[in-house]
Amino acid sequence: MITGELKNRIDSLWTEFWTGGITNPLTVIEQITFLMYSRLLDMQERKDEKRGSVTRKPHLSRFGEADQDCRWETWRHYGADEMLPHVRDKVFPHFRRLAERSTGVGSQFAAFMKDAQLMIQKPTLLVKAVNAVQDLPLERGDTKGDLYEYLLSKLTTAGINGQFRTPRHIIRMMVELMQPQPTDRICDPSCGTAGFLIEAYDYLLRQHTSEAGKHVEVIDGEEHITYSGDLLGEHRQHVDSDMFHAYDFDATMLRIATMNLVMHGVAEPDVHYQDTLSQSFEERHPKGSKDAFNLILANPPFKGTLDELDVAPDILRTVKTKKTELLFIALILRMLKVGGRSATIVPDGVLFGSSKAHVQLRHHLIENNQLEAVISLPSGVFKPYAGVSTAIIVFAKGGKTENVFFYDVQADGFTLDDKRNRIGNGKGDLPDVQAKYLQWCDGKSDFSDRTAKAFEVSADDIRAQSYDLSINRYKVTKHVADKHDDPIQILGRLKELEAAIMRDLSELEGLLT
Repeated sequence: MITGELKNRIDSLWTEFWTGGITNPLTVIEQITFLMYSRLLDMQERKDEKRGSVTRKPHLSRFGEADQDCRWETWRHYGADEMLPHVRDKVFPHFRRLAERSTGVGSQFAAFMKDAQLMIQKPTLLVKAVNAVQDLPLERGDTKGDLYEYLLSKLTTAGINGQFRTPRHIIRMMVELMQPQPTDRICDPSCGTAGFLIEAYDYLLRQHTSEAGKHVEVIDGEEHITYSGDLLGEHRQHVDSDMFHAYDFDATMLRIATMNLVMHGVAEPDVHYQDTLSQSFEERHPKGSKDAFNLILANPPFKGTLDELDVAPDILRTVKTKKTELLFIALILRMLKVGGRSATIVPDGVLFGSSKAHVQLRHHLIENNQLEAVISLPSGVFKPYAGVSTAIIVFAKGGKTENVFFYDVQADGFTLDDKRNRIGNGKGDLPDVQAKYLQWCDGKSDFSDRTAKAFEVSADDIRAQSYDLSINRYKVTKHVADKHDDPIQILGRLKELEAAIMRDLSELEGLLT
């Protein structure tokens, strides 16, 4: 987490941007991301140069002879008046050339970088921003994610139209439940800053790195492990160019998402500007709109409504509604390959809503697909944006549901108020969710006790409840009878206490007379 002095530096930098005339939070995040990207490019180049000097193997340099002054460690020492035009007129064009070289002139990354520009107009603000980014411990693998998490917490407009930032520990749990494989094609149809895809990539690194590839470093008394993914060699081309796919219709978010993926090590992420619910999605992306992915991870927008005329007809055939939270589930089913799986966050209304569309969607999940799990989350998970109650649903395309795993998460490791402070190790019930779900998948444990946090419900029981998926419909609460002493005994003790008080008062009165 971003705390202490680092948090204060970021807060101070945020204030500097505000007073410098840049007040749009997304623009601030984007500009900080560009500076981080520049520094990380130079850091990675130095690592490759050092490795090359040892192995005597050449590497494809990110900086040609004419671009050496575009390296972070060169221009960050410039004076304010020289730095601003240099970054604007040389460094940003270098970003665009590098994107075109790495991913092709027609790539989405190159297209996003084509529009990239330095929005900072005050030389002194640029110097302060550069110095602040230089002080960030970006050599620590987890810091970039923590930094994004904290920066995104400053999006005061978040929550409008149901768009909520997904906490990283919830993302990690969802990824570990799904256990992505290096041959998968993974998608997020409403990607934001690509948190799900980055966590999926980090999971692959953790799972496919040998002991020799793990690097342990102690920083400020804490152990940090970085992973090389050295066992992903045969899958590297797929990982770099065809594993990760993302869609959103906010161009700034997409630029941040793309740089975020590239900075984490994905060379050519497939990121597109697209409203995935629209009729144009299939026309523009025929290979991504239907039967395309093994795994979809998503936290789609809640509470929004769309004009039915704008929605793809085959989605409406699955569920006829204007509600985005229902339409996105139908969309995800369309995008998955048969047998493909998804973990998706939904508002609780999806689980128990009584409208025809709500029941129709749940019927479709149970009868025409395999609903695997409903994991109920505490209502404060999305604070400070909203106290909306949510759940994670896990499902696979095709087949038919036999039994559903339910888990009642009561603590996610953080306080459920607006401050969201860490409690203990910050894990709460989440490790138990993973352990119990894997046990349920193995079929080796009994989950018939509905008084427990984790239990199983048959599809027949769900049908009998009109496809209601709310956990309280099936959870059994134990009622323990309270035991009280006999009222006569309680009155006797009260009389004894009163008598003792009167004796003490009499003694005090005697001392005063």
